[in-house]
Amino acid sequence: MQYRFYALISRMRYITRWGLMRNTFSENIQEHSHMVAVLAHSLALIQRDILGEAADPERCATAALFHDASEILTGDLATPIKYYNPEIKTAYKQIERVSGEKLLGMLPAELQESYRPYILEDDPDTNRIVKAADKLSAHIKCIEELKAGNAEFESAAKQTHQALVEMQLPALDWFMAHCLDSFNLNLDQLE
Repeated sequence: MQYRFYALISRMRYITRWGLMRNTFSENIQEHSHMVAVLAHSLALIQRDILGEAADPERCATAALFHDASEILTGDLATPIKYYNPEIKTAYKQIERVSGEKLLGMLPAELQESYRPYILEDDPDTNRIVKAADKLSAHIKCIEELKAGNAEFESAAKQTHQALVEMQLPALDWFMAHCLDSFNLNLDQLE
């Protein structure tokens, strides 16, 4: 028997994000998931090693790699639509869950339970960090687009920044205070 899970995961590179916005550079969910994994790992390390609170950086990074996996089957629904009202948000969460279950069914039975918490995002502590990293990745995309002269992302930058502040996650606040401004620098300034 052939299991199709991994072949479908490799197709994440074909799902483009920010479909309603003019982009200076496109971003697919595979690239996005990698950045979210890097950010989730760093937020969990900050929470554990700097702030002295419990966190599992490896679990957060792994969950972030798969946080948008259901979009392989659903596509990327634009944020203004996804969160337009509570009914649409609830319905879309159900669609994501059904898609996640379908993906899990494409794995050998022996692996399904190991992947379940990552595909279905059912660990609240990990999920909180991954959601913060996801929003942080979106905000960084906005910063990079603005830096490239794309004013199309001005409102999104303000909205994502406000959402980050409202998350009230100390590790995220630390990252924003100590790391976020670096994304405004060019290569020479980074060195």
